[in-house]
This record gives sequence, C-alpha cells and structure tokens, in this order.
Amino acid sequence: MHIRFTKMQGAGNDFVVLDETRARLGLTPAQYRFLADRHFGVGADQILSVRPALSPEADFGYVIHNSDGGEVEHCGNGARCFVRYVREHGLTDKRVVRVQVRHGVIELAEQPDGRVRVNMGAPMFDLARVPFQPAGMTPVAAHGWQLWPLELNKNPAFGQSHTGFAATINVAVLSMGNPHAVHFVDDVEAAPVRTVGSLIETHPAFARRVNAGFMQVLDRSHARLRVWERGAGETLACGTGTCAAVVAGIRLGYLGPQVDVQTRGGLLTIEWAGGEHDPVHMTGPAVTVFEGEIDIPDTLA
Repeated sequence: MHIRFTKMQGAGNDFVVLDETRARLGLTPAQYRFLADRHFGVGADQILSVRPALSPEADFGYVIHNSDGGEVEHCGNGARCFVRYVREHGLTDKRVVRVQVRHGVIELAEQPDGRVRVNMGAPMFDLARVPFQPAGMTPVAAHGWQLWPLELNKNPAFGQSHTGFAATINVAVLSMGNPHAVHFVDDVEAAPVRTVGSLIETHPAFARRVNAGFMQVLDRSHARLRVWERGAGETLACGTGTCAAVVAGIRLGYLGPQVDVQTRGGLLTIEWAGGEHDPVHMTGPAVTVFEGEIDIPDTLA
C-alpha cells in the first residue's frame, strides 16, 4: 500500500498524520507499528488519523494509535497538531475546530502567536472511569484529596533490577479521557522514569494500563515534567499527561490555576479553575516537520 503522510511535532512529541477524510486506509495494528518504527518506517510516538465526524457537534473525527499499534482515547499534543494539519491542508478555514475523540468532543483554537490552545475537557476523578481498582490499598489523605500507595513489587515485572527503588510510591490517579498516575518528585531529572514508569504503566490495578507522570514543582506557577506513556515509553512531552499532572498539583495545593510546565520537548501552559466540571486548557506549539510518501507492506507480523 502506497500512502501520503505528514510528519508533525508538538513540544517534541512527534506524529505521523494521515488524511482519511475521503476513505479509510484500513491499516492493521502491525501497519501502524511499521509507520511508527524509527528504523524501518517513518518514526513517531503516535499515528493520528483525520476522519469525517460521526456527530453533528464536531467538524472532524480524531483517532490516535500508539507506536505499539493500539488505539488510545486521547492525545493532547496531537490535538494541537491536528488543527494545524487540517488548516494547512485546506480541510477547513476555521480557526476554532471541534473534533470528536472516543469520549466526547474537544475544541482546538489556533492563536495569533502561532501556538494552539486546546479545550481538553474536564478531568475525571471517578476511579472506575479511569479505570483504577485500588483493592487492598488505603489512600493517603492530602489537601482534601487522596494519594494511592502503589506497591510496585505487586507487578509481575518487578525484579532484581528494581531493588534500588522504593517498593511503594504514592500516586494521584485521574483521567483526562485516558488514564494517568502522577508521582511528585524532588528532582525530575533524577527520577527513575524508564524503570519505575514501566512498572506503574503495567501495574495490575490499572486494567487498561496507565500513563505515568513524574512532576517536580518549582513554584506555584512553574513545574517540570517527564512522562512514561502507555504503549510508547518515555516521550519528549505528553499533553494529557501534562494536564493531569497540573490538575493533580492544583488539587493537592501545590500549584495555582495557570502553570507553565517545562517538558523535555518544550513549554506547555496549562489552565484549570479547579472545579470538578471546569475544563482544562492547554496551550503549546504545533509544527509541521515534513511531508512524504511511503510503501507499507501488506503483510506484517
């Protein structure tokens, strides 16, 4: 199969974007993995598909596949690239675009300075909707909310290589349309993201796995963050992960209502008024890297 694609990035979180507004490409999980492969394909953290809207409330449908080929619910950095893509490719002339994701409709707005502001919707704290099953855990009360003591050694992957890390860490658990566990650290650069992140991702308490965020609070309006993404590993930035970490920081009393978060790929600005039904807004860059064409093998393992 011969296809055209666009390579984009938002704060270093990189994507292959496909136009499926006229017809579905019908790619298999193995073909998505091929596109995302940095040695044999194009290379990307996620594959974004632009599709027709299934609801009159939306302008487009927005479908995301991780580099492991699995479909996921949401991607905030990808959403910013989405609106840049549909405008640059003449699919719309609107500056404010509404797109349908798995759990609803989100609003994307291109700003005069070239950055994109995304209404990410309200965070979800109902543990069943994350989903998170805290059986046997006793929550730690914190500023009117709760942290959950996650026993990493209950993950079957816990082994001798993890003996230097705490067997139990406290995490804030919430959803931004996809699941997140946020751990607050003193020094994000020293945090064991690659080792502990994978243990959090695959912990049996998270039925659909989870994105693991490691946040260092600098002051009430500045923070640093690294994220181990479900199905992708550590990425240079994670939009929903940044939103989730800031929401957790606000609920725990660490942060104010507007926070500049420095990720390894760039700066993201997150705003949340603090109410259970208040939407989270994220502002950040969206850049087209190059356009290309590629032959995808019909048969892949």
